[in-house]
Amino acid sequence: MDNLINEIQDMTEELRADNDAALAKQQQEEQQQMEENKTIHEKLSDIQKQLKAPKSQYNNFGKYKYRNCEDILEAVKPYLNGCTLQLSDEIKEIAGMPYIEATAIFTDGQTYIVVKAQAGISVNRKGMDIAQSFGASSSYARKYALAGLFLLDDTKDADSQDNSKANVEEVANAIKSDGDPF
Repeated sequence: MDNLINEIQDMTEELRADNDAALAKQQQEEQQQMEENKTIHEKLSDIQKQLKAPKSQYNNFGKYKYRNCEDILEAVKPYLNGCTLQLSDEIKEIAGMPYIEATAIFTDGQTYIVVKAQAGISVNRKGMDIAQSFGASSSYARKYALAGLFLLDDTKDADSQDNSKANVEEVANAIKSDGDPF
């Protein structure tokens, strides 16, 4: 009798495990279907909400942190979920001044979103040959095209701002005096 009860319990546990696995698979398929049905704007919005591209580079001369194009690309890759990102450059000129126009294209294979950014090229930049100057301008323009696409800003993080009591009181007094803190 005990053997029969044990066999029934084992079978019940196996059925539960199979049922749980089937349910998890069904939920995963439903989630995947929901992702596939999103518009490209919804997909981009999801990335914009989740993406963190910290300023991990440091400029010793200017003593500031910054992010470069590669930092943004590395941060966005895990969030693409079947979408692709393409970057390209075009050399242009206005009034004899050359510049790079970078284009960032975000696509789900059916529709796309395009963002462009420009950066001037100084052909006589001290300490750089012409190829380095073009490369630096290309990287700069691409970085700003990506920043525009993914809504990355260059403001300081809230943690790095002066939130001391004295600063809060200073802003409060400015508001009281004329109603405008700026």
